[in-house]
Amino acid sequence: MKLNIGIVCYPTFGGSGVVATELGKHLASLGHEVHFITYDVPSRLGGGFVENIFYHNVDVAPYPLFTYPPYSVALASKMAEVTRKAHLDILHVHYAVPHATSAFLAKTMIQPWCVKIVTTLHGTDITLVGSDPSYLEVTRFSIEQSDAVTAVSSWLRRETIRTFHTKRPIEVIHNSVDPDLFRPDSRPDLRKRLAPEGQGVMMHISNFRPVKRTGDLLDILAFARARTETKLILVGDGPDRPVVEAAAQKRHMDDDVVFLGNYANIEELLPVADVLLQPSASESFGLAPLEALSCGVPVVASDVGGLPEVVEHGECGYLFEVGDAGAMAEAAVEIMTDADLHKRLSAAARARAVERFDIKRIAEQYIELYSRLIFKV
Repeated sequence: MKLNIGIVCYPTFGGSGVVATELGKHLASLGHEVHFITYDVPSRLGGGFVENIFYHNVDVAPYPLFTYPPYSVALASKMAEVTRKAHLDILHVHYAVPHATSAFLAKTMIQPWCVKIVTTLHGTDITLVGSDPSYLEVTRFSIEQSDAVTAVSSWLRRETIRTFHTKRPIEVIHNSVDPDLFRPDSRPDLRKRLAPEGQGVMMHISNFRPVKRTGDLLDILAFARARTETKLILVGDGPDRPVVEAAAQKRHMDDDVVFLGNYANIEELLPVADVLLQPSASESFGLAPLEALSCGVPVVASDVGGLPEVVEHGECGYLFEVGDAGAMAEAAVEIMTDADLHKRLSAAARARAVERFDIKRIAEQYIELYSRLIFKV
């Protein structure tokens, strides 16, 4: 049966927006009608007409009375409007605050319309924003008022219950990857441009926030350069990028560090890497590591949060204590210089991504959840 689904997310390059967009695109490909409701076109949605996908822009009027534009109120109004006009069965909101809060307000506004609210928790909406005293009560309320709640990892589920003492059941549905898009295709032309002298390639992808510990990447590179010729490719942007750029220049690493900024087609870049680095202080899941695994790229990361649910230590990569740049560098060098080890890890990485996190598998879990709510099966 065709479902009408509203998806509310941040349209940026962050993990939650990417996951929400890719899920919506796949649901649309299955024949469901998908309505994205947000303040800009999601970065992974692209331009042009896509069958069964509709975009609804949330406008926030700049009134002098408001010190800060009330986005959550404008979002609730747009959600109510789209729900009525498109006869939505489901409002699937990614991030508790403000999206689940706005969904509750929208649902209250249009009663007795019985749209169901599914809230997916992604990480910082719980560990950073939601746990702040300014937002804790509204986050707890929004979770409890949702018709169903999912978390992207078992670790995040435990953190949510610990922080908010919620009674609403939380179902773990992991993030997904499209293995037909993220695949280990060789790009020798791109590899040649990024590592023209045949150097090993380490890559990092993030939004360059302090929690990503991007400064550790230069320490890892310093250790690695003592053993083998290495290039460090940095993808993404954020508040810590200027700090890392300045540090790379100060440490005379300019020639070995390449900053690419935000890059829409990550699937083109990842297969170029020998190893993906993720030295984060905390990760609720780890979307970039998952996409790397799908491309057959082994991952070296911190043993924190939801990362052990993505990367199996010793099988498709390695996990170490936060800040252990020496151990991470040693593992990365072994992967880059031992062809047999790289081949084994690469094959296991691809297999793990396909078998456990294929978007087809994950989308079916969400469809089953939607159907359970709508038809009470």
